[in-house]
Amino acid sequence: MNEMKFKVLELLKEDARRSPELIATMLDKPQEEVEQAIAEMEQDHVIVKYAPVINWSKVDDQKVTALIEVQITPERGRGFEGIAERIYLYPEVKTVYLMSGAYDLLVEVEGRTLNEVASFVSSKLSTIDSVLSTKTFFILKKYKQDGIIFEEKEGDQRLLVTP
Repeated sequence: MNEMKFKVLELLKEDARRSPELIATMLDKPQEEVEQAIAEMEQDHVIVKYAPVINWSKVDDQKVTALIEVQITPERGRGFEGIAERIYLYPEVKTVYLMSGAYDLLVEVEGRTLNEVASFVSSKLSTIDSVLSTKTFFILKKYKQDGIIFEEKEGDQRLLVTP
C-alpha cells in the first residue's frame, strides 16, 4: 500500500464523511487520484464499511455490552478458525478477536438486558464443544471508543476568590 492510500485511510478514519474533494485538498493531490484510491481500497476490502461511532448512553434505546474471555480447544486442521466462525455468526456477537495470553478469544456481545446476554453465554456460547471456559465482563460505561472521547470534560465552575 502506498503512502497516499495510507493517508487517505487515516483521514477517513478520523471522519468518514470527508469527501474525496476535501481529502484531495488536504493531501494536495488530484481529486481523481483520491477517488481511484478509495475505489480500489473498497474493492480490495481494505475499506469494509463506513459507520458512525454512537454514544448509546445518549439514546433511550440503551444496549448492554459484555466482553467475554473464551478459552477453547483448537480443532484439528482448522485451529481456532472454525470455532471463531461459529461464534461470530451469532447475531448477538459484535466482535471476535484471537488473543494471546490466558484466554484464546475475546468476544464482544450486545443485548437488550443483562439477562439476555447471560442467556446467550449459558445457552449458546458455553455449550459449544470446543469451549472450555468463559469469563464475562459487563461494560458499565464507555469513556472513549475508537479514539473518540464521549463525555465533554466540564471546566472548573468555582468562583475565583482573591484576598
